[in-house]
Amino acid sequence: MMDNVSVITTFFLSGLHETMNYRRALFFITLLCYCFILLVNITLIVTIIVDKDLHEPMYILLCTFCINGLYGTAGFYPKFLWDLLSPVHVISYSGCLVQAHIMYSFACSDLFILSVMAYDRYVAICRPLEYHSVMTKQRLIKLVCYSWITPFCIMGTNIFLTSRLKLCSPYISRLFCVNWIIVKLACFPAETTLNGVVAYITIAFYILHAFFIIWSYMYLIKTCVHSIENRAKFMQTCVPHLTSVLIFLVAIVSDVLNIRFGSNDLPQTLQNFVAIEFLVIPPLMNPLIYGFKLTKIRNRIPGVITLKTK
Repeated sequence: MMDNVSVITTFFLSGLHETMNYRRALFFITLLCYCFILLVNITLIVTIIVDKDLHEPMYILLCTFCINGLYGTAGFYPKFLWDLLSPVHVISYSGCLVQAHIMYSFACSDLFILSVMAYDRYVAICRPLEYHSVMTKQRLIKLVCYSWITPFCIMGTNIFLTSRLKLCSPYISRLFCVNWIIVKLACFPAETTLNGVVAYITIAFYILHAFFIIWSYMYLIKTCVHSIENRAKFMQTCVPHLTSVLIFLVAIVSDVLNIRFGSNDLPQTLQNFVAIEFLVIPPLMNPLIYGFKLTKIRNRIPGVITLKTK
């Protein structure tokens, strides 16, 4: 009997139940938000690709950052927009696992890229004479590849361990699929021990990334305090990075805490906002922050927009 119960082919997403009375307005706002995310990220990516003067490590990492933002949001917004127009909010078992993989490989990749950006700024400001020998083209390519491959494989391992579980419920109380919540649906909690161990190792691994970023910027601030030139470099190139780090960490930590320790007594609307915060604010704000703050990009965007409209 248990085997029959655990054969689940479709999940029901219940996170939208409290918002269905104003789903048309929510659909319009979400569509507008997604279109704006696409616009600002694609504009920044095209600007960096087209302009050869921007083919430097810092800008290539920024381009990677924006591409990753498009990858993550593509895993959420199209399905969410479809759900807003649909009376039944369902997703296939395989589609749910794929979405969960995209969501968190995107988040982990963002943190990895921010770590590389912090290292790039550390070398540029603290070891300027060695910068071009340290941040070579080959090393940059390897770091960019690692920023995508490592999270993809790590989260793939988590998803694989989840796929072997027998589940007793098809109901997910979220707007999208989350690996940890799927694990909680397991019929036999004892089978989820390995999932928990791997999940906590993954979290610890990326917490180290966060500590590395914080340490890098503390060292940078300490170095820049005594030099007017370094202070100018820090304000110009590090402040956007630091702002992105803070936005990302607040968004992702809020979501992780909500998943692990959140109360069901919280209003569903508030839970939904916390859940999608890392899919709205960082992909939307990061291109704007860099576009306005980095002079080279700010000066070249109008030319790219003019070229695209001709």
